[in-house]
Amino acid sequence: MPFGEVVCGAPGSGKSTYCYGKYQLFTALNRPVAVVNLDPANDNIPYPCAVDISSLITLENVMETHGLGPNGGMLYCMEYLEANLDWLEERLKELGSDIYVLFDLPGQVELSTNHDSIKHIMDKLTKSGYRLAAVHLCDAHYITDASKYISVLLLSLRAMLHLELPHINVLSKVDLLSQYGELEFNLDFYTEVQDLSYLENSLNASLPPKYAALNMAMISLVEDYSLVGFETLAVEDKNSMMHLMHAIDRANGYVFVPPPDAPAPPGTIDESDAPPSHRPNMMGLFSTAAGPLRDPGSDVRDIQERWVDYKDIYDAHEKKEWRKEGEMLRDAAARNNASKIRERKPKQ
Repeated sequence: MPFGEVVCGAPGSGKSTYCYGKYQLFTALNRPVAVVNLDPANDNIPYPCAVDISSLITLENVMETHGLGPNGGMLYCMEYLEANLDWLEERLKELGSDIYVLFDLPGQVELSTNHDSIKHIMDKLTKSGYRLAAVHLCDAHYITDASKYISVLLLSLRAMLHLELPHINVLSKVDLLSQYGELEFNLDFYTEVQDLSYLENSLNASLPPKYAALNMAMISLVEDYSLVGFETLAVEDKNSMMHLMHAIDRANGYVFVPPPDAPAPPGTIDESDAPPSHRPNMMGLFSTAAGPLRDPGSDVRDIQERWVDYKDIYDAHEKKEWRKEGEMLRDAAARNNASKIRERKPKQ
């Protein structure tokens, strides 16, 4: 059965934009990909949608029929999808076994932190053979405020404990971080969730003194679990998307599965026709299992330099390189056209 990821996060965190960017990236890499829209209120889908829940149920119809509000109607839609899961399974089977599936979830955070329908749906898909990872997007501007950062940590922790899937937390829109002013600490403090006691002064300054003990209790809760960490994402940057793709491929196990036409070591049983999640790859498992990621987007210090400290300088350099590349392509096309004109034979 296929591999895939469950894209969740608060409204405005960039889930649909990320799914579209991932679709474009996989298309360029010739990796089969399909996007499944599970948001019955999403009327403006930017990506080519392989499966759309709106053909089963829509939020507008639920609100009109049952007199529910937006949040109650959304919960009803997810419960209806769970009750009619065979509808989703049939359409997923039509996509084939080698496809990589992106599940674009609604923005209501309770669906991935409290409500059980999404959890039950993903559990059933996992039992049927899907290898899924949860990708939880959080807007990077939350790290500019200590209280918002703590709330994001608690939300991410709750989603990790509730979904019970391999989990990647992502600070999205990191390319816009410089617009919100200077950070109190370096970016790695927030991505690696280092000693949160350093935030005590900021928290106490923004809240009444009676909340001081509560602040420290929340900090201790996050540190006691020691589960939360963040990757970064600038969806229009190739290096950022490639790094996140590699991290997710390790989380759901895709990196350990060879392509069907990959040469196998001597003595290996030929299972090239098996689904990707069933093909053995002992060589890939031992060569890439637990080592650190080595790619241009793996060092958070480089990310801070690119998007926070020297963003304008990097942007100007990239524009200059793009202009050079465009001029080179234009000149090559002109030379190619000129050679074709010279090669034309005169009419007899």
